Amino acid sequence: MDFSAIFPIAPEVGYIGLTLVSFLGSLIPFVPIPSFLLLATMSVGEQFNLHVLAIISAVTATAAKVIVFSISYQGRRIISEKSRKRMRPFERLVKRYGGGAAFFAAATPIPDDLIYVPLGLAKYNPKRFFIATLTGKLVLSYAIVFISHYMGLSLVEPFLEDIEDVNTIYIGIIIFGAIMTSVVILLLKLDWQKIMGRLAPWTLDENNENND
Repeated sequence: MDFSAIFPIAPEVGYIGLTLVSFLGSLIPFVPIPSFLLLATMSVGEQFNLHVLAIISAVTATAAKVIVFSISYQGRRIISEKSRKRMRPFERLVKRYGGGAAFFAAATPIPDDLIYVPLGLAKYNPKRFFIATLTGKLVLSYAIVFISHYMGLSLVEPFLEDIEDVNTIYIGIIIFGAIMTSVVILLLKLDWQKIMGRLAPWTLDENNENND
């Protein structure tokens, strides 16, 4: 399958198209793949400025993730007190390593909402979250841009060569998003007091509360 089948109007919409796809793709939990592919596609050749591509991708993705983080930050209010009590050890864990976790999630192509949602629920410092996420997104965006520009699309084309219908890609993305959403729900259901009591006993100590 040719990439033009996935993004048939990419050259025409240019930077505006990348802005929309990157923002919406990052806003919808667990489905960043379309924006990655579009960024890689636009980085090939000399039609677009590489620095502009990377910055647009990083800034719009960060803006979307700040919204996801903020919703999680406020969503804590609708969680029952019993669930919040179970999660407090996990909250202390992500608060202590929140900046590094946010940067790692942003700088790698992992499903980063698995990190951002717990950080929001743990009320991690929003400014630190923004800085870590933007820095990580810049690293990832520049990596995608330069690798695609100088090496072409040879790294991802083998994964698409046997796909004949573009709808297969979109269906796969939806299924993946549903699975990752279920994982987040599972995280909320786990007894983190018991788990952290074995792995990180310090998280059970109320004195380790962090106001960041």
